[in-house]
Amino acid sequence: MKKLRKFVVLAVLFIIFIYSIFQYNKLVSLDQKVKVAWAQVENVYQRRNDLIPNLVEIVKGYAKHEKELFIQVTEARTKWQNAKSVSEKEIAASEIDRVIGRLLFVVENYPQIKASTNFLSLQDELAGTENRIAVERRRYNLAVEQYNRNAKLFPNFIFVRIFGFDSEKNYFQATEQSQKPPQIKF
Repeated sequence: MKKLRKFVVLAVLFIIFIYSIFQYNKLVSLDQKVKVAWAQVENVYQRRNDLIPNLVEIVKGYAKHEKELFIQVTEARTKWQNAKSVSEKEIAASEIDRVIGRLLFVVENYPQIKASTNFLSLQDELAGTENRIAVERRRYNLAVEQYNRNAKLFPNFIFVRIFGFDSEKNYFQATEQSQKPPQIKF
């Protein structure tokens, strides 16, 4: 009888150990999925960031008196490049959205820019990049949702605490500033 109890206790401990390994590996996998998804968001932000100087140079050639706008574009890009956290990157990205909107508004006043093959090609690239950003933000939020759902389930939340994982990952959320239409000033 004593041997049977000992065996049952050891079997239960073994099952708990195996389950712990499984949960740890699952949490690592989901955590990495969130990190990869955010890295892809940053990747497409970087693509957009790389396209902006070309767009500015084309517009500069036609709209020389828009110097303040070009400075704002450069400052917004610098903020994004210097941002460290997800929330800082998102705030900087929304600032880039705002100044690109102003830049494209300036283009409307210069028909010769709109007729430029280089500008049209670059505008298409930028539009494609904006679509990629939206797709990658969605994928990031799906990865976060999967992680958060798993991390809050019983008994998983216990393992989250034991192993030191985040109890919840932050979703991408548009900033308050992005809810307002851009202010165009000349």
